[in-house]
Parts: sequence; C-alpha cells; structure tokens
Amino acid sequence: MTTRRFLKRSSAERMARFCAVSISALLAAAAVAAPAQADPVTPPVLPASIIPLPPELDPGFYNPPADIVAAAAPGEILKVRQVNVANFGLIPLNVDAWQVSYRSNNSRDEAIPAVATLIKPRGVSPTPRKLLSVQIAEDSTAGYCSPSYALQQFSVSPFVGQIVAPAEFLFAQSALQQGWAVVIPDHEGPNSAYAAGPLAARITLDGIRAATDFAPLEVGHGAPIGMYGYSGGSIPTAHAAELRKTYAPELNIVGAAAGGVGADLGAALEMANNQATAGLVLAAVLGLAREYPDVEALLDQKLNPLGQLLKAVKTPLCVQYQSDLFPFLNIKGLINSPDPTREPAIAAMLEDTRLGKSLPDMPMFLWHSQWDEILPLYSTNQLVNTYCQDPKAQVQYTRDGASEHIIAEITGGPAAILWLKDRLDGVPAQSGCSITDSPSMLGTPGETQLLQSLVGETLASFFGKPIGA
Repeated sequence: MTTRRFLKRSSAERMARFCAVSISALLAAAAVAAPAQADPVTPPVLPASIIPLPPELDPGFYNPPADIVAAAAPGEILKVRQVNVANFGLIPLNVDAWQVSYRSNNSRDEAIPAVATLIKPRGVSPTPRKLLSVQIAEDSTAGYCSPSYALQQFSVSPFVGQIVAPAEFLFAQSALQQGWAVVIPDHEGPNSAYAAGPLAARITLDGIRAATDFAPLEVGHGAPIGMYGYSGGSIPTAHAAELRKTYAPELNIVGAAAGGVGADLGAALEMANNQATAGLVLAAVLGLAREYPDVEALLDQKLNPLGQLLKAVKTPLCVQYQSDLFPFLNIKGLINSPDPTREPAIAAMLEDTRLGKSLPDMPMFLWHSQWDEILPLYSTNQLVNTYCQDPKAQVQYTRDGASEHIIAEITGGPAAILWLKDRLDGVPAQSGCSITDSPSMLGTPGETQLLQSLVGETLASFFGKPIGA
C-alpha cells in the first residue's frame, strides 16, 4: 500500500469515527433532554358562543372529517371550546366549562367522533383534582337532545322535551360543590344510538381520557375517577365498568355507581310491550338499530306500515315526547315476525348489550326500585348474582322499597354520591357482596345533609355564587 493511499484511508477512518461519536453524543443529549412521554397537545381553545348551535347545525365541531378522526388515538382531543352551562338552559353557573370533540370507537372498534362537556369548579382544590364522569339519561334519538347542547345557556332542549338532562345535572353539581371536576359525555354518539351500551361505554371511557389530558381541568393522569349513571345513564356506566380493564386499563377508576339498571334490554322490551312505557322502549329499539346495521336492515324489511310511520315520527324526539307519545303499543307486533326477539339480528344485538359478561375490576354501587315500572328488578338481581359468583366481586346492592323508577333516583342518587365520595377519598370499599332491602334509601346516613347542601348551594348559584368555592 502506498503512503498516499494509507494517508487517505487514515483520514477517512478518522472522519468516520469523528462523525459517529458526534452523532452518538447528540442522540444521547437529546434523549436526556426529551421527556419520557410527551404530553398531549391540546388544540387552541375557541371562545364560547352567545347562542349555542345544536349538533345538527354544528357539524364542524360534532362531526370532524373522518380522516382526521381516524388518525387520532382514542380519547385524543380534536377541538376545544369554552361553553356557558346553565340550569334549565337559563340560569348560568359560576364555573369554568368547555366542550371537547374527541376520537372514540363504536362497538365494532371503528373510529367515530364524540363530544363531552368538561366542568371545573372555581374553588381551589389539591392537584390532581378528583373526577366524576356523569352519564346522563339522554333517552332520545336527536342530536339537539344531547347533554352537550341541552346543558348550555340559551339551549332550547329543556323546552322541547329534554327534561332529564337539566334534572340530572343537579347530581353533577353536587360533585362540583365538593371540588371535583366533572365530565359529561354525549354517550349516544353522533347517531343518537339510544341504549347501545357497548358504544356508550367506549365513548364514556374515551371522554374520561380526554378529560385527564385537558390540563385546564386540573385532573391529570392517575387522578381518582368515579362514574355515575341512572336508568339510561346506567347503561354506559355499567358497560364502561365491565370494559375498562381491556379498553382503558390506564384509567384510575376507583368506583362506579349505577341505579335503575338497564341490565337486559330484552327483558325491558318484554316488560314494556303493551304497557305505559312502550313509547320510551320503542325509542330504544330505534336507537339501537343505528348502531347495529343488521337490526336496521331487519326493521327496514319487516316493520309494518304503522311501525314505519312511528319510526319517522319518533326520529326527532327528546325523552319527554318519546315517553308521552304512543303508550301501550304492541312493540313486537310492529315487526312482521312470529317473535322478533328470536330474529338472529335482534337476538345478537340483545346478547351484545346484556350486562354481566365480565366482572368490573372496581367496586360497584348498584340500586334499583323494588317497584320499577320501566326496567325490571329481576334483571338487576340476576346481574348482581352473576357478579357475586366471583369471589373478587365488590358489589353493594340496595333494593329501595318506597319508590318507583323516577323517585328511586331522588332517594338513591345522593347515597350513590356519598359512596363515591368515600372511594374518591381513598376509603376502601367493603369486600365481597352485600344485598340490602331498604324501606327507603333516604335513611342512608349523611343523605339528608347532602340533599340540604345540594339544594342550598344550587339556589345560591342562581345568584352567582361560585360552585365549589
């Protein structure tokens, strides 16, 4: 080898070694400087509108482009805006509130958009804040009935049939009064798929993910989280409790409370057929068809002319008119089939939406009226028995004697909030299962005081008092 070639080779080798060392040093420095996991980037927060638009007139927020939704991770926030929440659409609350549009999944794990309302009290609280996810019984088949619209100031929803959202909003306010943050998902999804539990569970869990990612809410990852839902809100709550360990195991959900439980929609259909509650349950059948294409196809093919007419009439209705119109219907008789529940599409849907397939890995507080006229007591009894066959179950179940479906939320809801408070405060739930027949849950220790505080603080908020301060 000549001297010139040796010198050229030596120079090249020295240069290569120098570049390799330099690149390694830069990479090492970058690794030290970079955080282990980057915090999610929140989109710019848009200002609140004076007059809110219902979802039907606000597709840019409620239905972002499908490719943008599909590219996001479940729970990832796509858009954010401030909102003004109010009691009965009129009386503003002195809180901080936002709406988030985020990516979720339907029951087939296909990407869909979802919306939730995030609310933070104005009082000082230790960081991270505790979080309660409140699943309101929307029980409707139109977007303008959704909680995100109904809870806003100057929304028309409370005056056109969405009477449940303003009423159950009081339970969210009881959480705010204790300094907790609150997330309220539109758990029926973009198609108002009323009663579709597996869909609602995913939207609920992804709404919690969005809430923990949203820094102004002061919750953060690892914060203790509770879930509350009654009647139509029990469906997403209980399904989310069963699904959490496989769908969102990172969420620190420490307890779930569900009352008037929709454990078996097939049993609810049988109970409502030809009864006063038939109109409400027919709405659930129509809502479920929006999430289960095979059921939709079956209804298109086999609904008789009266059924087709009722389907068209019910499409734009909120819960009050879903309930009040067309009672005592023969729901099963609207479908040209000897037994619609045995049709393969409907049977598969009823099986998919039945609770009890998995034991929730968190303590559960369940309650049900002994005289419930909408959702059968025996289905909840069966659900509890199923859970409690597992020695790892932690279930507290109360059957309330002095109530029917609506009164049972008034008597049992405050007891559920008190139970959730203990879980969020780190008090361990009792092990095993307990089943109690109570003359009235109003006798629960501390419930009267909670109701008095709730009424007093809510009235004070009408005059501008900051909630949670």
